[in-house]
Amino acid sequence: MKRLLKIFLSLNLALISTFGILMAAEAQTGKGWAVYLSAGLAIAVSAIATGYAQARIGSAGAGALAEDKSLLVPILALLALPETIVILGFVVSILILIL
Repeated sequence: MKRLLKIFLSLNLALISTFGILMAAEAQTGKGWAVYLSAGLAIAVSAIATGYAQARIGSAGAGALAEDKSLLVPILALLALPETIVILGFVVSILILIL
C-alpha cells in the first residue's frame, strides 16, 4: 500500500509540474494547455499499453519457445505487433499538435 501511495504522489507532482510548463508554453504559442496535455497522454497511454502487452506476450512466448524452438518466428511477430500501438499514439499526438 505504501508503494502505491508513493507512485500516486509522484504522479501528482509530475502532473502539477507539467501544468506549469504547459501554461508557460501556452503564452508563447497561443494554444491551450489541454492540447499539449492530450498530446502527451496519447503517447503515454499508448506506451503503457504496449509495455503491458509486450510483457504478457514476452513471458508466454519465452515459455512456448522453451517447449518448441520452431515457434520463434510467430513469437517475434507477436512481439512486434504491439509496437504499432505506440506508433499510432505518436501519429495521433502529432495530429493533435498540428491541427
